[in-house]
Amino acid sequence: MSNAPMMDVTSDDKLWAALAYVFSPLVPIIIMLMADKKDRPFIKAHNTQALVLGIITVVTSAFCVGILVWFYALYCGYQAYQGNLVEIPVISGMFKS
Repeated sequence: MSNAPMMDVTSDDKLWAALAYVFSPLVPIIIMLMADKKDRPFIKAHNTQALVLGIITVVTSAFCVGILVWFYALYCGYQAYQGNLVEIPVISGMFKS
């Protein structure tokens, strides 16, 4: 995935992608249950990554590293809100569609 913006991205797509990172793992799970959101290419590209990153945040929060992962998730959310695709090391490669 590159940081180049996608052509058919709506402001709603950007908002949901950003929320997926900021409020992960809750929002990605909600998005998976919303039929009109889960099939949007931009949201789908960010949603799986946000879910995995959120799970990593929850697990690592016991080791005081979770706050750093959460700040990285905030950065990813900002990039998603700007309309960019985010390449997260290891995670992006595992979930390319």
